[in-house]
Amino acid sequence: MTAGDALGPTLRAWRNRVPPTAVGLPQGRGRRVGGLRREELAELAGISVDYVVRIEQGRFTRPSAQVTAALARALRLTDAERDHLHRLAGLAPPSGGEVPDHVPPGLRRALSRLGGTAAAVFAADWQLLWWSPAWAALLGDPARKPPRLRNFARDTFPAEGDGPHLSHWPVTSHGPAAVEAAVVSDLRRATGGFPGSRRLAGLVRELDARSPRFAELWAAGAVGAHQEDRKIVAHPVAGPVEVDCDVLSDGDDLRKVVLLTAAPHTADEDAFRRAVEPHSAPAAGRS
Repeated sequence: MTAGDALGPTLRAWRNRVPPTAVGLPQGRGRRVGGLRREELAELAGISVDYVVRIEQGRFTRPSAQVTAALARALRLTDAERDHLHRLAGLAPPSGGEVPDHVPPGLRRALSRLGGTAAAVFAADWQLLWWSPAWAALLGDPARKPPRLRNFARDTFPAEGDGPHLSHWPVTSHGPAAVEAAVVSDLRRATGGFPGSRRLAGLVRELDARSPRFAELWAAGAVGAHQEDRKIVAHPVAGPVEVDCDVLSDGDDLRKVVLLTAAPHTADEDAFRRAVEPHSAPAAGRS
């Protein structure tokens, strides 16, 4: 089933769940549905009944942004449901404010209980929001750098003569070109989720102006998510440590949870432990 095919059934399900009293209409007797009638939804949204019928029957799958927004208001949809309705209609969600920097307490607790795992949380624009003590031990403490510089996209496409800021010692990727492409496609995905974010738009303009490689990848228009990489950390005490980098997406806010781990029963795991174990106490870092 395509998004357009799902529009009608979804709209019908949402209409059937809205009690008339919730929108100021009398409950009445003899109603065959517990929710709104098509006529009532049409009146609330300011459109014709035939329009509602054609959408619900799948004969019209591309309502305008104005009609979609009116339907969302009439149905008392949550922000997440409103955005979903727009996507089903083939439209960009209207939410698109600033990229959120909130890290839910439950997520922090869960990551803190991972013990010696090097973990961090990034916003949709790759701004570092939270990190574990093991992350700071493996890569260097991010708190020693200004907040604006704690951004993985800026580190991926640094200004000429500028080094990385999220790590205090060299970190090399096994597939740097793939990482560059993944970061750019992930940023483009973020612009779809947050079209009104000035911070994100400013970051894209900055990187596009200073990096020909970024400009080339951005012009390609790819949309995706950065999911994995393998890196070698030149740790000053433990020596070279090869780690797997796994990126997990977290919800509609497009937060990214990044986990760095070493393969079990290897010399890299021993080096990883030497680097992080003295620092893997329960406290966690925060920007």
